[in-house]
Amino acid sequence: MFKFIRDFDFHFKKGGRYDWHVFIFLNVVISAVVGAFFGYYGASLIEPVADSGGTFIRQISNQVFKEEEVVVDVARKSSPAVVSIIATKDLIILQQRRGSIFEDFCSDPFFRQFFGPAECATPVPQAPKTQRRQVSAGSGFVVSSDGLVVTNKHVVDIDKADFTVITKDGEKYPAEILAKDSLHDLAVLKISGNKFPTLKLGDSDKLQIGQTVIAIGNALGEFSNTVSRGVVSGLSRSIVASSGTGSEKLEQLIQTDAAINPGNSGGPLLNLSGEVIGINTAIAQGAQNIGFAIPVNQVRKIINDASALGGKI
Repeated sequence: MFKFIRDFDFHFKKGGRYDWHVFIFLNVVISAVVGAFFGYYGASLIEPVADSGGTFIRQISNQVFKEEEVVVDVARKSSPAVVSIIATKDLIILQQRRGSIFEDFCSDPFFRQFFGPAECATPVPQAPKTQRRQVSAGSGFVVSSDGLVVTNKHVVDIDKADFTVITKDGEKYPAEILAKDSLHDLAVLKISGNKFPTLKLGDSDKLQIGQTVIAIGNALGEFSNTVSRGVVSGLSRSIVASSGTGSEKLEQLIQTDAAINPGNSGGPLLNLSGEVIGINTAIAQGAQNIGFAIPVNQVRKIINDASALGGKI
């Protein structure tokens, strides 16, 4: 282009001098043509790229917004079927022995001579007293409308304790233990009633790392129906889980970064379809959001057997 302009300009010399009027006119015309060419075709090339980028950003925003809507919807529909499980038992209250106010003097031979039998009487032993107290709290979820509740074995593995299931609306139901499975840390309870909201069991074999999951439970035994969201961080994990009753080795667990706290044990781990794909069971101490859940396919048969028999297994 520059050679073209230079050669073209050369032919418009007159007597050794340039004809500047012609030169300026031609440069203006050429600049206008070149500018129009690149303006039109350049814009047609750039515009689709910019539009494509904008569309891509909009697609990401829409996808995030839709996923948030799904999580909110799953939490809203699933929470009524998630329960708190409270263990209570009679605990002995330590009491001081009732004795004479002169007991210290009566034990000394010198001072004892100044007190009679009444003042130095043998202390009367006190009958032991007990008080009903809460000793633990966990989570569970209802799988049948007639009150079948699934939780962890370690949540209800407390000697001489009574268990109460508390629903989201605050209703309390005495619970009977139907089955306990130490191998999978699973327990099935029964409460009286009907038309309870339920959760559907999903297929844990279809889980993929990175998949969004939702945990619901009685966090810290105080904040019922707490919802947390995360992803499947790993599959087929093996751990040794410790509780107040001992240690157990659990295998083929789901690892998730959804916040799971003490009290969440026995609560459901859900997929975005609102199906139970795991039962929250343990956390890694000293770690940031490393929790573990029992794949629901491991315990599906036990749950179905308890549901079918409707009695003790």
